[in-house]
Amino acid sequence: MIELIKDGVYLVDGQMVKGGDNLPTPDAAREETIAYQIMRKHNVSDDAKKMRIKFDAMMSHDITYVGIIQTARASGLEEFPLPYAMTNCHNSLCAVGGTINEDDHVFGLSAAKKYGGIYVPVNQAVIHQYAREAMVRCGGMILGSDSHTRYGSLGTMGVGEGGGELVKQLLNNTWDVAAPEVVLVWLEGAPKKGVGPHDIAISLVKAVFDNGFVKNKVLEFAGPGVKNLPIDYRNGIEVMTTETTCLSSIWVTDDTVKQHYVAHGMADRYQELKPGKVAYYDSVIKIDLSTEEAMIALPFHPSCAYTINELNANAMAIMSEIEEKGRKQFPNVDFKLTDKVVNGKVQCDQGIIAGCAGGTFDNLCEAAAILRGKSTGNGYFALSVYPQSTPVFSAILRNGVGQEFLECGAILKPAFCGPCFGAGDVPSNNGFSIRHTTRNFPNREGSKPGQGQISSVALMDARSIAATAANGGVLTAATDVDYTVKQEEYVFDASIYEKRVYQGFGKADKGAELKYGPNIKDWPKVYEMADNMLVELTAVIHDPVTTTDELIPSGETSSYRSNPLKLSEFALSRRCPEYVAKSKAVKAEDAARREGKASDKIMNALAKVGDAAQLVKTTSFGSCVFANKPGDGSAREQAASCQKVLGGDANICYEYATKRYRSNCINWGIVPFTIDAETKFDYNEGDFVYVEGLRKAIEGGVEDIKGKVITANGVQDILLHVKGLTDNEKTILAEGCLMNFYAAQNRK
Repeated sequence: MIELIKDGVYLVDGQMVKGGDNLPTPDAAREETIAYQIMRKHNVSDDAKKMRIKFDAMMSHDITYVGIIQTARASGLEEFPLPYAMTNCHNSLCAVGGTINEDDHVFGLSAAKKYGGIYVPVNQAVIHQYAREAMVRCGGMILGSDSHTRYGSLGTMGVGEGGGELVKQLLNNTWDVAAPEVVLVWLEGAPKKGVGPHDIAISLVKAVFDNGFVKNKVLEFAGPGVKNLPIDYRNGIEVMTTETTCLSSIWVTDDTVKQHYVAHGMADRYQELKPGKVAYYDSVIKIDLSTEEAMIALPFHPSCAYTINELNANAMAIMSEIEEKGRKQFPNVDFKLTDKVVNGKVQCDQGIIAGCAGGTFDNLCEAAAILRGKSTGNGYFALSVYPQSTPVFSAILRNGVGQEFLECGAILKPAFCGPCFGAGDVPSNNGFSIRHTTRNFPNREGSKPGQGQISSVALMDARSIAATAANGGVLTAATDVDYTVKQEEYVFDASIYEKRVYQGFGKADKGAELKYGPNIKDWPKVYEMADNMLVELTAVIHDPVTTTDELIPSGETSSYRSNPLKLSEFALSRRCPEYVAKSKAVKAEDAARREGKASDKIMNALAKVGDAAQLVKTTSFGSCVFANKPGDGSAREQAASCQKVLGGDANICYEYATKRYRSNCINWGIVPFTIDAETKFDYNEGDFVYVEGLRKAIEGGVEDIKGKVITANGVQDILLHVKGLTDNEKTILAEGCLMNFYAAQNRK
């Protein structure tokens, strides 16, 4: 059972109290949380309400590090100032053919040599497991260009952001954030047999996602239940806190955490972390672990969750409801789920245990125990298992677990994040895949609704996936099967990394050459902000939430992440296929305007708000996306950079789903407008929004800006907001993007 307590509480000597005469103020006592103890040590700001954080280390993978290094290089990068690990776990398969993925990998190694980085070759480890095995430190902070950068269970605060924020760290700048609220996650009891970390995580996401209970806040895990969770179990819950939309998360540390550090040769990095004598939390989530059940998150979000037994008892009704929602979202696709209900039972087509969430040593050992002596069958159902690193893979080979998977019919595959974002094990059309991975957004499994292809992913824990596999693909909760787990001790083999990982931090060779492939391109020119802005609405989306997977799809498009122009061709392709052509037309018109050849469309729009002949000289023309709540999900900066490459100048929404997407917009010079909840946005693609004096307003810190919407029926006023910009963010927007910001600094 999960209970949400909105009111703030004090934790006094480990006991929750609501208040008292002799207690410090909430602001003072919040400083005693673990989160604030860590963040203040990394904060270089004099303003208690506005933090400026410098991280201890950074992580990127092979669909982000090329763009980050290219951006930093264009901004004056000379050497990596902090340990920066680049893993190769996303573009391990070249889905589009050719050399381009391996070209990126060669570029990454050359950059590690030139600038002093850490390079983890293909299939050695998924990004977050390598961090757990080699980069964490109790009381430390790690910034990653992946949304699931979460290491709080190991005493390290992880933050996932877009590449621009990593560039800032590489150039000795800071991650700027308003001092966050802290939410106490109080754990009690112990999980029952068959309930795994994904079950707890899915239950947590279900409880807090829709209501925004923890959005942009820090989760702090404590309570007597923590000691009942092995370290892999804690890691499995921790990595999924991203799906709650929290800012970061941190746990108390104990002997279980200490043993992790000892086992990985990092004993000197361990320290006990716990709240101070009196700590204040802005709200509380209480979880009784003993009451949690085996869960399933149905398409198309981790919060769309049910107990497995609840789904089995009401299969046709629940599947009909999800099917109807899917058909509304994809009206041009024949989306089916009810056909998975056969003789009253849910039949699954595929099982996947993989990545930073699923491929842990403990998960694999327990899943193998459930499958021991059984068969996955020779029908349509198939099971694939991806250990999360080569050391973990080696360990399950040594203890026989790997052999047990093979004997039951499962396929063992090397460390790879592909099943989590649609680049591996893509199901058949209208297939139903159950996965212990992190997300089940539309297209995360690799389908292409725009081409009439769609399949579904449901998230489940490895234990119940194994139980389902043992039952021939018939949905089965692990709590409903009998099995015996041998207590297996994980032995980490450090020699695997010592023989293969390039450790270059502090060894920069400035004379080394970067090695480029033909697909690696520089960023196109970005212009600074004009005095006034005119934008054309090229996409208007009224879905409740628009994910980054919709803004720029994952899967095979990942191979083009090093080519901004090529990648931009996929922007919104699976949601608004006409967006790219419309935006490119807008960009071409602005290019002509800059040459003194403004189109009739621009002149006619400006004539409705003033003297067009004068305004056209001081008014930029760009494209604009409206969405109710954009940016849920991945940290990928390309969701914003592709808009900019196509001529995007602004986004308008009611709220941004995540801080990281809003930050990405700012770093790419896209003005992140919001409008009031009561403002009805009933405008259409092809309408215009004009903002007079925008640059002056941004530079002057004006947060409420008057604009005008220009439609075929006339001109209407609209109040736009740009809240909470830092001084640097104001300058970044005015200069046009982060690269221009640094170029301007270098000129000075």
